Amino acid sequence: MARLTYLERRGATYYARIDIPVDLVSLYRTTTRKKSLRTKDEATAKTRLWPVIEAWRAEFDDVRARRAITPEDMADATWQHYTGALQRDEQRRAAMPTQAEIDEAVERAGMEAIKSGAHDAGPIAAINAMTEVEILANQAAWDARRRAARLKRLRADLAAGDTALAAHDVDAYVDQNKLIIDPLSPERADLARRIMRAEIEALEGTLKRDQGDYTHTPADPIVKPAIGTSREQARAGETIMELFEQYAAENPKGIAVDTIAQARRDVGTFVDYVGSTCPVHRIDKKAVREWKALLMKLPVKATESSAFAGMKLAQIVRHNEKVGKPVITVRTVNRYLAGFSAFCSWLVNHGYLDHNPADGMFLKKPKDKTTVPFTTDQMKTLFKSPLFTGCQSADEWRNVAKPGNVMIRDHRYWVPLVMLYSGARPAEIAQLSIADVRQEHGHWIMHITTEGDGEKSVKTEGSMRVVPVHDELIRLGFIKYRDGMKSAGHTRLFPEAKRNSRGQMIAEFSREFGRYLTRLGIKAGRGLSLYSFRHGATDALRRAGHLDEQFGFILGHTASTMTGRYGIMPQGMLKQRVDLVNSISYPGLDLSFLVAAVSNPNGSRRV
Repeated sequence: MARLTYLERRGATYYARIDIPVDLVSLYRTTTRKKSLRTKDEATAKTRLWPVIEAWRAEFDDVRARRAITPEDMADATWQHYTGALQRDEQRRAAMPTQAEIDEAVERAGMEAIKSGAHDAGPIAAINAMTEVEILANQAAWDARRRAARLKRLRADLAAGDTALAAHDVDAYVDQNKLIIDPLSPERADLARRIMRAEIEALEGTLKRDQGDYTHTPADPIVKPAIGTSREQARAGETIMELFEQYAAENPKGIAVDTIAQARRDVGTFVDYVGSTCPVHRIDKKAVREWKALLMKLPVKATESSAFAGMKLAQIVRHNEKVGKPVITVRTVNRYLAGFSAFCSWLVNHGYLDHNPADGMFLKKPKDKTTVPFTTDQMKTLFKSPLFTGCQSADEWRNVAKPGNVMIRDHRYWVPLVMLYSGARPAEIAQLSIADVRQEHGHWIMHITTEGDGEKSVKTEGSMRVVPVHDELIRLGFIKYRDGMKSAGHTRLFPEAKRNSRGQMIAEFSREFGRYLTRLGIKAGRGLSLYSFRHGATDALRRAGHLDEQFGFILGHTASTMTGRYGIMPQGMLKQRVDLVNSISYPGLDLSFLVAAVSNPNGSRRV
């Protein structure tokens, strides 16, 4: 296997060989790398092979961790080199021998000459005796001549376009700051020239110091303090992601667990762009603006695609210019910004930032891509389809759309119906426990809450609420279903409803439901989804004559209350809610056939 992938034989000699990752080909200017293993023996070659391969892989990871050089980096490198050169000069001056040390050396040399008889041994011995004195006495003059010679050479090379003298300093700055820069690019040549110009200014300043003048100010306009470009690193415990974990632990708005998890991933992409050691106070409008620009070009599910494996955000965007995968929607970009903005608000409240840099950054949503409610005809088609009346198989969605005698009666059946007559969110319904559906003051209610057993979450604290069970749901058998699950020993109303790896409840069902609508011919493009039921319930309440502020609490659009958390309310208040929910109706929609299908299954099999 090794011979086929990484080991290559050319003539009698074995070579290590590796393909350059596709996202790095443009930087390496080749598609493969090879190195002689200096052996003709295959066993020895295999022993030497893997250290070479691992070193290359580590190098690729290092290159991926780097970022493109910016104008701010150029300014920072210029000023750093200038101030660094002056600091080194000052250190050399501090190490120069004083006149007292030179006089002491002269006296010491004279004494040594007398002791050794050098004064009688001729001129050669006398010169040797004075060597230390000469070195000490002339250090400053020699250093001045060295600096003058380097200044002359730098000026000549700069005029000739030769940047070799700055090569080492360029490499050091690039490595220290984890930058990506093509060795043959104009940017590298520009950086080298800037460093040379900075050193010329520093050397001119040191020559003035030789005359006791420390007032040198750079005349070159590019040699100036790099305002706002300091490469300082975050203090321990105060990196952006460390502070995010503090924010997540506090969760001041009571955001759902899966929403916090999503925000953690979204903020992580910002950190991917600015660097993991970026101090939090460096988060500004410019950084957010540039991050948003990349998000607008980010491919859908980029982190799950092998085409972008191991790449950073900017690298993914660049590579997708060649691959051409579809990019995320405006809504998804705004989701990234929303999670980030909420975190920045917390940073402002805790004194880490003066203002929220994400304010005003949201994109305008295209009006033709908003979720719309189902029409009556669409709902008739949907509820008479195999998912609700009997399908070929409940195991594969392609067979759910085919008529058969398998009656689906799990969350896939009930979540759409409960949404239709309550306006609740799909995840809120899917996570209900049997204890959450109960009678209060003679009325059946659904208690949407994080209290009780099981892994539950809500969008916000205000999403916890009491929602009466609509009379039509009771007629359709919802309470009978609940009682049956209780008799079977279940604690959850829908035990088959699962969270995905991101913690999102029934995310797979939500996705497949949209595809199911397409199979039925109901959906073409965007607009219809599970959330169309929630929008339909909102419109139904408006049709019944209720104002938005009168029913917002039913949909979870309100501030947190103790009633919402614990599900206990006065009888009169509950009766008002019952009447409100029962006002949800859909003229022309009759679901009596679903009642008949349940009561007379004709030998069908239920799942």
